[in-house]
Amino acid sequence: MTTTVEQTAESHVFEADVARLLHMMVHSVYSDKGVFLRELISNGADACEKLRYEAIETPSLLAADPESRITLRLDEERRQLVVEDNGIGMRRDEMIEALGTIARSGTRAFMERIAENKAAEGAQLIGQFGVGFYSCFMVAEHVDVISRRAGSEEAWKWSSDGKGSYSVEAANLVEAPPRGTRIVLHLMEDAKTYTSRWTVERIVKEQSGHVPVAIRIVDKPDGEPVQITDGTALWTKSKSEVSKEDYTDFYRGLSGQYDEPALTVHFRAEGRHEYTALAFVPGTQPFDMFDPERKGRMKLYVKRVFITDDAELMPRYLRFVRGLIDTADLPLNVSREMIQESPILAAIRKGVTNRVITAVEKLADGEPETYLKFWENFGPVLKEGIYEDYERRAQLMALARFHTSASPEGHRSLAEYVKDAKEGQDAIYYLAGGSLDQLKASPQLEGFRARGIEVLLLTDSVDSFWVVNAPEFEGKAFKSITQGTADLAQFPRLDNQTPPEQDSAGLATFIGFAREKLAGQVADVRASDRLTESAVCLVAPEDGYDRQMEKILQNAGRLQGATKPILEINLAHPVIKAIAAVEDDASYQEDATFLLLDQARILDGERPQDPRKFAQRLARVFERSVRS
Repeated sequence: MTTTVEQTAESHVFEADVARLLHMMVHSVYSDKGVFLRELISNGADACEKLRYEAIETPSLLAADPESRITLRLDEERRQLVVEDNGIGMRRDEMIEALGTIARSGTRAFMERIAENKAAEGAQLIGQFGVGFYSCFMVAEHVDVISRRAGSEEAWKWSSDGKGSYSVEAANLVEAPPRGTRIVLHLMEDAKTYTSRWTVERIVKEQSGHVPVAIRIVDKPDGEPVQITDGTALWTKSKSEVSKEDYTDFYRGLSGQYDEPALTVHFRAEGRHEYTALAFVPGTQPFDMFDPERKGRMKLYVKRVFITDDAELMPRYLRFVRGLIDTADLPLNVSREMIQESPILAAIRKGVTNRVITAVEKLADGEPETYLKFWENFGPVLKEGIYEDYERRAQLMALARFHTSASPEGHRSLAEYVKDAKEGQDAIYYLAGGSLDQLKASPQLEGFRARGIEVLLLTDSVDSFWVVNAPEFEGKAFKSITQGTADLAQFPRLDNQTPPEQDSAGLATFIGFAREKLAGQVADVRASDRLTESAVCLVAPEDGYDRQMEKILQNAGRLQGATKPILEINLAHPVIKAIAAVEDDASYQEDATFLLLDQARILDGERPQDPRKFAQRLARVFERSVRS
């Protein structure tokens, strides 16, 4: 075996994204720089898990050293901290790929977020996009990484000061680990505290105490290794053996977040299928919750061997849940195809989903104020399940909370809505739009508010989809107040006023005139019983989509041509009465009619169809009013 290698070190320049990231790491001030140690330990634990997995097919990779471990070596005099694992290790090309480039799509978003936010919040983001290794440059002026792939006769050394470039060269096998990776941190003067055993041991126990790999510490160059964590997987313990603090520490290490879990679900299933599940609902929104791919973040273990974090172990509407599932019912060499088609995993997925939703239901019933915080964080995602998960639709609808016209600042459940519905009301009315302020000012809401009829105010994009797929709740169908007729005549107004007659003061004649002039732009012009304050509004025809759904589909390029809306006119409005009374000036009435249509468009969040004509008509109407 060759133990010495003579080869000139290759110099490389970091990719632009890496260089920018390193600059942020070095020059940002974090509330807790000790996060770097958690990240390096997490990487080491992953390397050990990968080795255990590869050793299933190639047991010789473990050689005579089957026990996974991470060793921390402290040297106060030389100002060095060494983090070493006996995991899978890296070849030369793997080292360059892992430490010289960032091939993850979320990296740029991570850097933009970290640049925009304060240091304390930025610290929470480290580790969420696979950039945890670079956090060591917050405390180290130079870093050496020596790695040897398990089963390989070569070792490689990566070195950098984090200022734009790095070098890679062959390492002397005598100085390299038998397998795995050794990271040598040459600490900055103000980071010397990380050579203190008390400091390092405290950080390890607080942040990495439950990684499934034993951690040892050597507190001086000639010292003996002392084990400070036993590598016992926390999820294998009974709930009575695990404290709240233990769960929180494990959650933070697993999720890469620094908040506390809002909900913890830990159980062991026995019977037809045996598995252990440990799932956490975060206390704050994960950064990737609205990832377009909607991937979950649950890890799959088989007999404590990490298999993948890419299996769909939870439905996509629960993708904010973090955790893991460990089962003995699958083979250790399970393939990706087998994972996708496995009836065992399908049964486990169903069981874990049911337990998580049951836990959320208990939170909603027992701690309503805490539940509202949960809903504000995850409601928009949970509502996706109403149209995706028919089996649990009723449960999810019962969990939903809404702003309504009766409680615009608070939240109401559908059960509360139905309980307080008007006598004879056979629908759950809703209004969907972009923001709560916009919805509260919507003219379509006026007639319902005047009669004391509660309306759901839906501001999430997903709302326009689930209300279509949810046919009813407790016998009441969902109905958009921006589509079809309002059918409000059966409900008396709170002020006891009666709607005006259509034929009074020539109003019926004006409606016919407007219908003729606007025939190319609207499907109909009709008197409105939903308006009490505004002069006009637009509604969608009975068939097809409501106004908000049509906008969403158009913006997404999923709808070729928009359906012509219906223009509704408030016959009691003084402006309408005044326009209808000017029967001797048809050109004025025509200008006014088109201006009313554009006014309705503006109230609906749109722009006038032809801004130039809009301005010209407005000028002519102003001119006539001045002459009058």
